Amino acid sequence: MRLSDEEKAMLAGEYGKAKQWAIDHQLKVGGFFDANDMVTVSQAHMMADPESVGDAGVDFMESIVNDGGRVAIPTITDPRGVDLNHYRPLGQTEAMANIERRFIAACEELGIMMTNTCVNYQTIMPPLLGDHVAYGDTGVVIYCNSVCGARSNFEGGPSALAAGLTGRTPRYGLHLDKNRNATKRFQVFSQPSELTDWGVLGAAIGKMSGSYWEVPVIEGIAKVPTSDEIKHFGAAMASYGSTPLFHIIGITPEAPNLAAVGGTGLPITKVTDEDLRALRSNFGDKGEIPDVVVFAAPQLSIVEIEQLVRLIDGQTLKVPMIVCTAPQTFGDARRMGFINKIESAGGTVLEGTCFYNQYAREIGEANGWVRLLSNSTKIVNILGGYGYKPALASMQDCVTAAIHGKIV
Repeated sequence: MRLSDEEKAMLAGEYGKAKQWAIDHQLKVGGFFDANDMVTVSQAHMMADPESVGDAGVDFMESIVNDGGRVAIPTITDPRGVDLNHYRPLGQTEAMANIERRFIAACEELGIMMTNTCVNYQTIMPPLLGDHVAYGDTGVVIYCNSVCGARSNFEGGPSALAAGLTGRTPRYGLHLDKNRNATKRFQVFSQPSELTDWGVLGAAIGKMSGSYWEVPVIEGIAKVPTSDEIKHFGAAMASYGSTPLFHIIGITPEAPNLAAVGGTGLPITKVTDEDLRALRSNFGDKGEIPDVVVFAAPQLSIVEIEQLVRLIDGQTLKVPMIVCTAPQTFGDARRMGFINKIESAGGTVLEGTCFYNQYAREIGEANGWVRLLSNSTKIVNILGGYGYKPALASMQDCVTAAIHGKIV
């Protein structure tokens, strides 16, 4: 890889051991992906929940601190694994909380901002068209690439940390114009009407795409989606297909028409009602009694929380309900009275976490939860691997089930 004089100095250790580790790590990643050089990035977003990090990961972060590390660009964090105000009632242990406390302390020493959100594009600072960034969370990457028109690959935790320390990342993948063109063309005939519909459609397209290196372009969407709708659409697509970028003709910024994304010669794959029904049939049956209802993955926006409060409408929940949201949204929701209304009904609102990366298996075992109901297509796809039997339903049907004690 070609290195600038500054990058060569980093590699030689002239900027300290932490930056030396970071640039060396990036050279190895860039070499694997045949990157020619580095590209400067304006932001980094790091995934590092304690379930994934563990003691060894915290030891590593503390070593970066001891080596004099300090981030060079705004660097923010994905959801944490422990809400330190609520962890004991959930069945999380003091050992889990201590890993979290140590990790937070190390991040703060490095100058990382503990934003603890997977919806930074709704809460912090959305990147602009053409902006190069280094993001980790799959839902963040696909939204920012597709909806904002920014440029990021899926950056693993160490790679996002390295980008924060150096202010650059290897120029490969979606940082290159040629890799942002459409490779698969989909035509939609059924119009999604609410969040879960958008999630199911995204999951179906992701499953049909089937590869990180495929870029789907979608025709036939008649209505411009809301931020929350396209959030669920992208998160599910990334979950089912490892997809980091999609285009919707006439809606997303790089696709004013099919020709703009190189899609005119691609064969058309039709997304049918049968495709969507087949995907929905994998999750849950009416009459089942859920053990827990979860709203997460992605974290809820203030608009989603207000919708949830309206659906609960002062009624009492018979089934435990977990709601995960960003700290930025949590403050607004508390000020507006939404948190109190959810908690008065019997729900729990977690600040800065997301259910699937907060020791979901251990929480399930501690509480005896197996049958889980959610409106997030992403989370039901993930949690089958954590010992749950997940079911998928709309937000309204999830709330109704929590009130009545069964799927109706």
